[in-house]
Amino acid sequence: MTTVFVDRLALIKASGRILHWRELRATVAYCPICEARRAFVRLKNDEMAARCLTCRGSAVSLSIVSVLRKLAPGLRGMDVYELSSRGPLYQYLKVRARKLTVSEYFHDVPGGQFRGAIQCQDVQQLTHADASFDLCTSTEVFEHVPQDANAFSEMFRVLRPAGLLVFTVPLHGEQQTVERAALMPTGEVRHLLPPQYHGDPLSSGRILAFRTYGSDITQRLRNAGFVDARIVLPEDRIPWGFARPVVVALKSR
Repeated sequence: MTTVFVDRLALIKASGRILHWRELRATVAYCPICEARRAFVRLKNDEMAARCLTCRGSAVSLSIVSVLRKLAPGLRGMDVYELSSRGPLYQYLKVRARKLTVSEYFHDVPGGQFRGAIQCQDVQQLTHADASFDLCTSTEVFEHVPQDANAFSEMFRVLRPAGLLVFTVPLHGEQQTVERAALMPTGEVRHLLPPQYHGDPLSSGRILAFRTYGSDITQRLRNAGFVDARIVLPEDRIPWGFARPVVVALKSR
C-alpha cells in the first residue's frame, strides 16, 4: 500500500473514533492555506476535529498561516525553519519559501543526526549556525519543552537580523503562565499539577505539557532577546469561531 493510502486509512479510522453525530457540521469558507474557498467538516465541537477537506488544515494551522500571509508577504525570498516535517503548515511553507529546513525531536537520536530523511533537533540546543533563517515557525511545541527559556534563546540565535518567530501554543487567557511539570537533574519529571497531555484527536500521540502559557509569554520572549513580542489574532475568519491566537516575536535589525 502507498503511504498516502495508509495515511488516509488511518485518518478514516481516527475519524470514526471521534465522530459525534449530533455535533457533525459542514460548511464552505475561505481557507488561508489553500488560498481559496473550500469545504470544511467538524466531526465534533472541538477545534482539532474541524478541518479543511482539501489541505486537512486545523484551526491551529489555519490561524498561523493567516498571520504569516500578513506578516511575511515576502516568504518566497525567505529561508524558513519549521519545527515539524509534516502537516498543512509544512506543505504551505514547502511550496512558498525560498528554502525550507525542517526537523523533528527523537529522544533516541543525537541532535543534528538523521532518522531516515528527517533531521533530529532539540530546540533547547539546536545545531544550526547563528543567523541561519529569516523566519522560524512552529505549532504547539514550546509547551512541551522542559526549558523553554533555552528554546526561545535558540530561536533568537538562529534568526537573522529582523527575523521573525511565529508560533502557536495553548494560551489560557490569564497573565501568568502555569508551570505544570519540571524536569529534574536526574532526568525524572516532577509533576507540579496533575499531568496534562496534548494530542491531535486524529492521531494516537500524547505528549506531556510542561506548562500552560499566559500572556506573559511575550515577556519570556523579550527576556530571550527579542525586541518586540505580541499575541495577534488571524484576520481570516476561521470556521466555527475556532481562531487561535498566534505569538509573534521580532529580532532587532
